[in-house]
Amino acid sequence: MKTSELSPCFVTKDIDACRDFYLRHVSAKAVFDCGWYISLRIGRDGPSIQFIQPQEGMAEFNGQGVMLNFRVDNVDAEHARLLGAGVKPAMPLEDHPWGDRGFSIIDPIGTSLYIYSDREPSDEFKRYYKA
Repeated sequence: MKTSELSPCFVTKDIDACRDFYLRHVSAKAVFDCGWYISLRIGRDGPSIQFIQPQEGMAEFNGQGVMLNFRVDNVDAEHARLLGAGVKPAMPLEDHPWGDRGFSIIDPIGTSLYIYSDREPSDEFKRYYKA
C-alpha cells in the first residue's frame, strides 16, 4: 500500500467543542467544514484530524483507548502555553527514560493528547531502538 496520509476521524456529537479546542490549543486550521464533518490541519503542513457527527449505523467515540502523540520542538514552551491558556494537564510534564520529555492533556471528547520532545534515552532503553 502506498499511503500519502493517515489521519484519524472521530465520530462525535461534539463537533463544535472539538473544532474550538483544536483551533485554539493545537494550532489547527479548518480545511473542510460542512457542520457535520470537519477536517482540521495541524500546523501549516502537518497531519490532519477529522470529526464527524454520527451517521446512521455509526457508533459514537466514547473517549477511551486512543492517544494522539504530538512531537514538538520545545515541549516546555508548549506546556507553558497550554497551561497559560487554562488547559489542565492530565499527566505532568516529566522526563521519561525511554527517550522523551512530555505531558498529556484531554480534548473535549476524552482523547488523550501526549505532547513531547525527544531526549536521549537511558542506557536501559537504547537497545530497543531500531535503526
